[in-house]
Amino acid sequence: MVFSSTVFLFRFLPIFFMVYYLVPGRMKNFILFLGSLFFYAWGEPIYVLLMLFSTVVDYTHGRLLERFRGKRAAGYILLSSVVINLSVLCFFKYADFLIQTVNLFAGLSLPAPNLPLPIGISFYTFQTMSYTIDVYRGETKVQKNLLDFGVYVTMFPQLIAGPIVKYRDVERRLHHRRASLTEISEGMKRFCVGLAKKVLIANNIGELWALISGMDFREISVLTAWLGIFAFAFQIYFDFSGYSDMAIGMGKMLGFSFPENFNYPYISGSVTEFWRRWHISLGSWFREYVYIPLGGNRKGLPRQLLNIFVVWLLTGIWHGAGWNFLLWGLWFAAALVLEKAFLGKILSWLPKGVGILYTAFVVLAGWVLFALETPAGILNYFRAMFGMAGAVIDREGLYLGREYLLLFAIAAAASVPFFGRLAARVRKARTGIGIAVYSLGEKIIPAALLLLAIAGIVEATYNPFLYFRF
Repeated sequence: MVFSSTVFLFRFLPIFFMVYYLVPGRMKNFILFLGSLFFYAWGEPIYVLLMLFSTVVDYTHGRLLERFRGKRAAGYILLSSVVINLSVLCFFKYADFLIQTVNLFAGLSLPAPNLPLPIGISFYTFQTMSYTIDVYRGETKVQKNLLDFGVYVTMFPQLIAGPIVKYRDVERRLHHRRASLTEISEGMKRFCVGLAKKVLIANNIGELWALISGMDFREISVLTAWLGIFAFAFQIYFDFSGYSDMAIGMGKMLGFSFPENFNYPYISGSVTEFWRRWHISLGSWFREYVYIPLGGNRKGLPRQLLNIFVVWLLTGIWHGAGWNFLLWGLWFAAALVLEKAFLGKILSWLPKGVGILYTAFVVLAGWVLFALETPAGILNYFRAMFGMAGAVIDREGLYLGREYLLLFAIAAAASVPFFGRLAARVRKARTGIGIAVYSLGEKIIPAALLLLAIAGIVEATYNPFLYFRF
């Protein structure tokens, strides 16, 4: 059940919130837990048991860690939690890939299980692991109520694709929360903006990438190839950030405050800055639970560069079981290592525009690795981008450019903070006109976006969600 569907918007969401707001305070967690299980079971009726297994495993390990705190056994308990979580994740996400790789290099024909990937397993596994690690470190109190812990793991707004929420970020509000009318209003507006980003921009510009990615890359022009990868870059940004906005908005409506996940990444002047602005919760997770424990930047530059490679190797693999994701992670590892070594200083001396162009090139090349699964497809697409395949400009490319010019302009404008800063200035204006304009705009714009998005959903034949496969 995706957020941008009529079933979710007109059936699940209104019924759930009607019941949620009507029941007394302590019943809200029970309703949220049942609603989240129903939401997940709609698309994964069997794998909901796997999610409940992860919930019980980490709840139990948390209680055991509290009991043996300060003793040697605590380390083994934590190791048990990590091993179980990673084993489940690796089996369902990587078993087929590992078996196929062994068959390829060893000349074997081992059968692959060909199990469908449980939706959201990468996200809720990282959440439950962060809980047991934080309990072991003494950075969060153990949760003794299984229902409350189950709510943390299964909460439907961010269950499928994040943001990855640490237990300590929502611990207090799991027990005591009350969504004010202001929070509910802000959450509804945030949800409308996210839905519009997903339906009006990501879906429509994604159709261009779907068209171009289905072409013969050995024959497309340079113009067509660049239009395609720009389309994918906008699609994945508005698709994922739109989902995060909807999740954060619904969290506010429930009384929670989820972390921000995107901060205009396409204005970054370096790759380092880009990854501070893109999928912030994932970057924060790897930094806190992998990079810093490995030593971070505390053991000299060579060790820091090695740590960066390890983190980005894992980041690439986290996104999917495929050689392209491994290459994607290593590509960004190389860029980040170069920036730490010397390139970052050079970029700081140059105008910001140069850094933005450099970052855009690195990121777009990375999206080619991310989007295309086969080595031949990746190589042929790069050849097309740099004029080693078809013509530089052809009629097809010019036609597609004209057809999608307005949408590209809208996507580019929505990728920069100009309008947000303009709204903030208007909001801070002390004049009566400024206050009136802002007050009117913050009511009309989300409502208009919601209506347009609903119309788009009703008419849409192309409504994927890219991060479901991760």
